[in-house]
Amino acid sequence: MIKINDYLYDGETIFRILQKYIDDLEENALSTHNQVDLVHCAFLETIYELLEHNEFLTSQSQRIREFYKYMVVAYPYLAFTFKGRIKSIIRSEEKFNRYIVDFIYEYYQKYHHFPATQEIKEKLSCFRDVLAYRIVISLPKCHLKKGQDLEEEEIKLLYEIANKMPVFLESQGFTVVKANLEGRECSELLDKSLWDTYRDYVHKPTSFGYRSLHLTLFDNQARCHVEVQLRTKSMDDSAEIGESNHLRYVESQEQQKNRRLEIPEGECVFFDEAYERVVSLENLDLAKLDVNMFTAVNNSLINDGCGLFRGRQILPFEHLSRFQNGLVD
Repeated sequence: MIKINDYLYDGETIFRILQKYIDDLEENALSTHNQVDLVHCAFLETIYELLEHNEFLTSQSQRIREFYKYMVVAYPYLAFTFKGRIKSIIRSEEKFNRYIVDFIYEYYQKYHHFPATQEIKEKLSCFRDVLAYRIVISLPKCHLKKGQDLEEEEIKLLYEIANKMPVFLESQGFTVVKANLEGRECSELLDKSLWDTYRDYVHKPTSFGYRSLHLTLFDNQARCHVEVQLRTKSMDDSAEIGESNHLRYVESQEQQKNRRLEIPEGECVFFDEAYERVVSLENLDLAKLDVNMFTAVNNSLINDGCGLFRGRQILPFEHLSRFQNGLVD
């Protein structure tokens, strides 16, 4: 079976690794008539092109920056950051294959047989967060009035900003993409006209406590999808270094084990291959990898200069709160 793990130990550049993996995966897919792996190759090609031909990112980040400039004027008392990234190779590969595992498992649970190849291929057209921007806000405590709760005030501001962002970014050449809101609710703080655009994980956190607002856009100039995430600093801490990050990892591993038990090996080749790729990536010892511009002491101490594990940064813009010594009316 072809998996990316086998290409991470020879000191190659990330481009060389991706190209060899794509070529071998495609050759194997054609010889075995594996149409899902052909979709897999197309997904990897998209990432390759983003990494190699990133001139358009300058234009895109500048248009995103216009909203940053607006916020600097409208919210001078807030501290906030704008970060942009191309999802890392390992995270992208893991997410693609985990999605196959999840879809096949859930389909099997519902219908008691496996989905047709075409159904799997159609489901794999949903990846729109390879390129993403994150806005993180923080209200300094000195700006709280007597009786105000910090979390409550930050959440109000988060939704206020969320209400303004879609129209603003549409004026910059982006088109809002409708969200899949099946079974989900939005906060009353979000304009009802936007309920079908945001995925509101602030009002309804995930099972492992993840909280964020997600907006999907299509960049009409770059001809690609972009995701924008809005969070408070405490939500970002929880997602990056806190409990929700840990619980997500633990829950993911338990889910994979349970799904493997319920779908025995050999029953569905697409499930088998995706499952093996996910487990192989989760068990990587990053310190043993030999990839150009990547070094790890262990799975926590990592210096990633190529986007293998932590993604390629497009920008940060950082704004520190003004008027630290007084309240803002």
